[in-house]
Amino acid sequence: MRVELDGVRPWRHELGHCLHTTAGVLLAQRGADPVEVLGAAWGFHYPGDLRREEYYLPGFADSLFSGLAPYHGITSRWHTPADAEQGWRQVRAEVIAGHPVAVAADNFHLPFRPAYRDVHTNHLLVVHGFDDERAEVLVTDPVPPAFQGAITLDAFTAARDSGNPVRHDRDLFFTANPIGNRWLRVDHPAELPACDPDFVRRAVAANLRGLTAPDDATTSGLAGLRGFLAGAWERLPDAEEVVDEVFIVAGPVLAVTGLHAAFLERAGRRFRDSRLLELSRLVDTVAHHWSALRIAVATARPDRAGALTGLRRRSARLVAAHEDAVHAMAAHLSGVSPTVHELPLSTASGHGMRTHGWR
Repeated sequence: MRVELDGVRPWRHELGHCLHTTAGVLLAQRGADPVEVLGAAWGFHYPGDLRREEYYLPGFADSLFSGLAPYHGITSRWHTPADAEQGWRQVRAEVIAGHPVAVAADNFHLPFRPAYRDVHTNHLLVVHGFDDERAEVLVTDPVPPAFQGAITLDAFTAARDSGNPVRHDRDLFFTANPIGNRWLRVDHPAELPACDPDFVRRAVAANLRGLTAPDDATTSGLAGLRGFLAGAWERLPDAEEVVDEVFIVAGPVLAVTGLHAAFLERAGRRFRDSRLLELSRLVDTVAHHWSALRIAVATARPDRAGALTGLRRRSARLVAAHEDAVHAMAAHLSGVSPTVHELPLSTASGHGMRTHGWR
């Protein structure tokens, strides 16, 4: 039997990780706009549930899509098969039923990844078909270098059944967490809310509440962000694992921030609302600061104490940029367009480089 599902196309945002690219592929295949769905929500939340996965989303281990799209009623559930054979039977059955599937994999075993036979890492991609006679699986992975096509079932099985071990000092961040043949079932409502001005306003209002009045200020919102960064730098000189923690937590926050800036820019242009365009610019500035901080902490391992001054300085700029955006969110909801001199000077602070280490 050969099955290849229609409508599966690569999609990605430049700051997105494999979780966001995979979600975008699945959403687009079902007729949804990935930016409108994945970019609506924005905030900070870290309850300390660190997981060494490239598709990590703080606070949402059981339903990643609930965290990605909280305003759209989309949910997901992990399936953990008993072994590789059962895992393939389950994924194959989903594809036969017409559903592309998100599967976890180790890049070390994927021939199209730069990390092939070099670096272990926990990755996520889409399966959209198979060919039994050729013993091939059809996959879509938009993370650069983007790939859509066939790989052998043997390679696919090795990637999904991998223990994802740490074997040398280049197996960083997303290792020491077995893949376990896991795959995601995504539940998508028959109808999603229209991305009209009312929806955008409600999304901005909900995001503002989450940032300024979260249910738990120790883990969420601006207060949670300040506490997370301050606590990390206090522990950093004596705890090397803080480097991994901040790097991993910053990844999904950076991705969501970039997507939200794109969401606001699209809405501002569509509805001719200059306040949304200004808000988009400020949120994009926050994304630049997250990118710079993530790079800085990733390179801090050799001299953690020596890196503290620079990391604290970058943290202050990041928090100030968040505050600028919150100010503009409130102004948008009140119907006021803030002038340049009304905004803190941190809106003009230098941008960090946006880069990824693609594996």
